Amino acid sequence: MLQNISDKLKNQRWLATLLLGLLALIFAAWGAYGIVNISFAPQDYALKINGERIGTEALNRAWQERQAQYAQALKGAALSPTQTRALQQQLIDEYIRQTALRQRAQASGYRASKEQLLAAWQSERAFQVDGKFSPQAARTMLAQVGMTPEAFEAERRQSLQISQLTEGIQLSDFLTGAELNRVYALENEQREIRFALLPVERYAAAKIDDAQIKAWYEAHPGDYMSPESVRLQYAQLSLDAVGAQVNVKDEDLQAYYEQNKSRYSEKEKRHAHHILISIDDAKDPKSDAASLAKAQQVLAQLKAGKDFGELARKYSADPGSAAQGGDLGWAEQNAYVAPFADALFQMQPGQISDPVKTQYGYHIIRVDEIRPAHVLSLSDGRAKIEAEYRRAQAAEIFGDREEQLQQKLEQGSTSDLPTLASEFGLQLGEIQEFTRAGAAPLGGKPELAQAVFSEEALAGNRIGGPVALGEDRLVIFKDLEHHAPTPQPLANVRDEVIAAVRKTTSTNAAKSAADQAVKQLDGGADFDAVVKGLGMTAATAAFVSRDDPQLPAQVREAAFVAPHPTAKPEYRALALDNGGAALLMINAVRAGAAGANPKNDEQLAMQYKNRDREGDLNAYLLELQNRASVKRNPNIFQ
Repeated sequence: MLQNISDKLKNQRWLATLLLGLLALIFAAWGAYGIVNISFAPQDYALKINGERIGTEALNRAWQERQAQYAQALKGAALSPTQTRALQQQLIDEYIRQTALRQRAQASGYRASKEQLLAAWQSERAFQVDGKFSPQAARTMLAQVGMTPEAFEAERRQSLQISQLTEGIQLSDFLTGAELNRVYALENEQREIRFALLPVERYAAAKIDDAQIKAWYEAHPGDYMSPESVRLQYAQLSLDAVGAQVNVKDEDLQAYYEQNKSRYSEKEKRHAHHILISIDDAKDPKSDAASLAKAQQVLAQLKAGKDFGELARKYSADPGSAAQGGDLGWAEQNAYVAPFADALFQMQPGQISDPVKTQYGYHIIRVDEIRPAHVLSLSDGRAKIEAEYRRAQAAEIFGDREEQLQQKLEQGSTSDLPTLASEFGLQLGEIQEFTRAGAAPLGGKPELAQAVFSEEALAGNRIGGPVALGEDRLVIFKDLEHHAPTPQPLANVRDEVIAAVRKTTSTNAAKSAADQAVKQLDGGADFDAVVKGLGMTAATAAFVSRDDPQLPAQVREAAFVAPHPTAKPEYRALALDNGGAALLMINAVRAGAAGANPKNDEQLAMQYKNRDREGDLNAYLLELQNRASVKRNPNIFQ
C-alpha cells in the first residue's frame, strides 16, 4: 500500500490549492537535523562523523534557515560576529549529535515497519484536506520544498527509528516518593518578602555630553547597524485576483447550483420567547412540585393579559434571555433539548404552551414566527452563489497555474520575472528594502525571508519561489540588489544612543543607591527607615509563591534564588532590565507540600519527570558526541 501511495504521488495531476505554510516548521527542522542519503565527492564535506560525510551545502542551507529564524526573532537586527560564531557552533553540535544518534539507532537494530510508515503518511497534517489524507496535497507540499516522496519516506523511517531509541531512554526514568515530596517542598514553597522600587526617572542624569554619546556608540557598534536588505522584484498570484478573471456563464452557474443545491437549503426555523422556572433540587419531589406550581401561576398571569417580556424579566432563570424579555431569536429544532424542541415545533404562532419540563426546569413557551424550510433559488441567491462559483473555479485555476509555474521554474528556461508574470497573470511589484524581518506588502513570513536571503537568490541570476504567503496567495521573486548590514551614522541614531546612555547611567545610579541601602540594612538599620531615606515607600510584608504574577519578575526570581534567612533577613539590590533598581528583603521561608492544589501537583510531577527525561537524553547525546570521531572542515560557512 505504501508503494501505491508513492506511485500516486508520482503520477497524479495536481489541482490541490493547499500550500506550503503548514510544512514550514516541519521542514525547517528537517533542514537542521535530517541527513538523508547524502553523497559527496571526497573534497566536498563540512563534517565527517564516524566516517559519514556531511556536505557543505546541507549545513549552509540549515544555517540560512536558522538565520531567517533569528532575524524574525530579532526583528531584522544583525547578529554580532560573536553571536554568529556561537550559533554556528550550536548548529554543528546538533548535526553531530543527531547524526551519531541516527547511526546508533541503525546499528542497534531499530526499524520502522510498513504500517508505521503508512501511518506517518496519513497522519501528517500538512498532507490532509478536510482532515483526510490527500495524495494531491502531499505531493504539492513536497514539491514546494523540493523533496521527493522517496526522500520523505526516508526521513520518516529514520525519525521512527530514532524515536524508538530515544523513547526507550526517556521512559526508563521515574521519580521516587521522596523525590516527589522534595519537588513539592521546593515548587510550592513561599517566601515572605518586602521590596521597594527605585524608578529610573529619579536617578536620571542631568546632562549627557557628546563624549558619552560617542563612547557608547563606538562601544556598541552592533546595536546600530542597518539591517541586511535586498531590492526585491516580485510577482504574486492570489485566489481573489484569479476569481475576478473568471468568466461566469449562465449555463455553468446553473449547473453548479444544481450540483450544490443541498448547500442552499434551510431547515424550518422558529422565533420564540420563553420563561424558565428552575428547580432548586431536581431529586426532591417537593421542590419539583413547587417549581411547577410557580410556573402555573406565571402562566395564569399571561392568560390574564400580563406582558410576556415583563414576566420573563421578573421570573425567568435563563441568564441568556431573561434580560431580553425571554427572546430566543430564530433557531432550528436541533438547537434545543428534545422536550423543549418537541413542544415548540408543534405550536402555532401566537400560541403559549403549558409548562414544559426539561433538565433545566419548567418552561413556558410562546411561538412568535415560523420560517418554513425552503431552498434558496438561483435568482434570489445569485450574488452569493456566483461568488462561491467564482472561488471554486479560481481554486482550480490557481492550482493549475501553481503547478505549471513550478514546472517552468524547475526547467530554468527563463530568468525574466516580468515575462513570467505576464504569462501566468501574476501581479508584478518591487520592494526597495526587503529585510529578514520582511516588508509590506509581502509580510514577514520566515520561509520567504529564508528563500530571499539564500545563496542562490542573492547570486541574482535566478527566480526564487514559489513561496506560499497563505492558503490563497503565493509569490515568486528575484533579488536585484543586496545590501549587507552597515554601521549607521551617529547622527542618524543619536536619539537611540542618548536613550541607551540615559537608561544605563540612571540604572547604574539607582543600583548604586540600592547597594548602599543593603550595606545599611546588613549593619542593622531599619528597613522602613532606609527606604524612607531613599524617598520611596515599600510594599507590606507578604508571603509570595514562585509564580506570583503580582511581583516584578526579577524581584520574584531574586527572592527565590537567595538563601534562606537565618538570624536576620536577607537583603538584595537588583538592577532591573527595564531601568531602575529594586531593594528586596526576604524575611522567612515556608516549605511547600502536596495537596493544596492536586491538579498543580500533577503538573509539577509531570514537569519534573519530563525534565529528568530530557536530561537523560541530553546526557546520552553528549556522550555520543564525545565518543564520535569528528573531522571538521574549517571553511564550512565560507
